[in-house]
Amino acid sequence: MSLNALDAASAYGRVLGTAARAAAAPPTTEAGTSGFAAMVDGLVKPAAEGLRAAETATAQQIAGKGDLIDVVTAIGAAETALETVVAVRDRVVNAYQDIMRMQI
Repeated sequence: MSLNALDAASAYGRVLGTAARAAAAPPTTEAGTSGFAAMVDGLVKPAAEGLRAAETATAQQIAGKGDLIDVVTAIGAAETALETVVAVRDRVVNAYQDIMRMQI
């Protein structure tokens, strides 16, 4: 499934909101670290929660206690979140490789 423009714009808006909060105060994780690691952690945790919600909805549907529409919605949201995380990861890796190729 490919990302459509609305999904991309929504993800971009969430990242901008995160970046604005990050500029105001450096983010910290439970371990007390701040900076890039905390930003990545803050972006990955909601994606993981979406995947868990999709798994829960699927398990409820299999048990006969869930609604099929809820399962499809949860799986779609989880798929979009995962594709966004993979796209961001790819961009970070490409940026790192570009930096490593720079001559000093």
